[in-house]
Amino acid sequence: MKKSLLTAALVAGFAATGAQAETSVTLYGIVDGGVQFQKFKGTDAAGNSVSRDYVGAASGVNSGNRWGLKGSEDLGNGLKAVFTLESGFNIGTGQSEQGGRLFGRQATVGLQSDSWGLIEIGRQTNIASKYFAGVATPFGTDFGQAAVGSAFSAAGAQRYDNMAMYQTPKFAGFQFGVGYSFNANGPQSADNANGDNPNTRAWTTGLRYGNGPLEAALTYDSLKDNDINGGVRASAWALALSYDFEVVKLHAAGGQTRNGWFSANSNLNNSGALGGVGPRIATNSFNDNLKVNSYTLGLSAPIGTSSKIMASWMMADPSNGGVNNWGNDKQNVYSVGYTYSLSKRTNVYALASYANGVNFQDDVKATQVVAGVRHRF
Repeated sequence: MKKSLLTAALVAGFAATGAQAETSVTLYGIVDGGVQFQKFKGTDAAGNSVSRDYVGAASGVNSGNRWGLKGSEDLGNGLKAVFTLESGFNIGTGQSEQGGRLFGRQATVGLQSDSWGLIEIGRQTNIASKYFAGVATPFGTDFGQAAVGSAFSAAGAQRYDNMAMYQTPKFAGFQFGVGYSFNANGPQSADNANGDNPNTRAWTTGLRYGNGPLEAALTYDSLKDNDINGGVRASAWALALSYDFEVVKLHAAGGQTRNGWFSANSNLNNSGALGGVGPRIATNSFNDNLKVNSYTLGLSAPIGTSSKIMASWMMADPSNGGVNNWGNDKQNVYSVGYTYSLSKRTNVYALASYANGVNFQDDVKATQVVAGVRHRF
């Protein structure tokens, strides 16, 4: 449960503007750590079997580690000014995640209205990560290899810099969102001397529905490489459905990614330790003529009032390896997880996941076993 705080310094600052009665600031966060075993196996170019093991600390498996500040000011007539500053970190090292950004998880400011919705400017996750991920699989964007991004690259907690996003209020269970990034990664640049645009631009949009036990989401993302690199446009669409029967909740989704990969699952990309058998897929990477069909089935079931078991299967099936020849081998990920709540804020969890055809390489396999504890404040 998030706890609202108003420190003495903030009170003084707001008092100076005479707005302390209408303004609130919330400090919140998640601290998640554990231990894990991860093993990669494959065959090198000489036909030799190679393997690598990781044994040690795990960071942010159930949920990415973060701390943040959320604020709002009531402007009257149902309108609010809002902001979110959220910083990700690795609990094992204390270092910032998301490429070392101070507020790499989110840095936005915007306006919110009860009648017309929310508009935010800044770095933030795309619509597929917001609308699709939690409907498609019980693991959402988290839980290591089990994360939805292993098969649906645009839904793997994909974040864009320099984004303007609009989301409607919910009407009869429906909500629509659309966003545009002027440069998806890093500061914007001016056109060069030849008039070429050096920025990587992105569109994200989607529609979701939630009413009672039924949830659904349809999303589309487009990421265009800069003109200097040829302007290849990657795209991804995805459709997800879930239904809660109370004793069990079922999830299913399908979609397709073309001409590139949006957000690589870093847990699977650790196969780079195998040397020449390592990954060919990177975040925001382009591969003209690539075509990958993605599918997932999952379920979750409560056990009493304090625990839940989850399971899923995901497949990413390339029908064309693209001009960069990423391969045509299917990647399958099988996962089972368990969570147990010690309190409203603290839970323990466990995950076991097995993947074959890792990064579309038929002979590469990955196994991950994790146990940890998560605290929310």
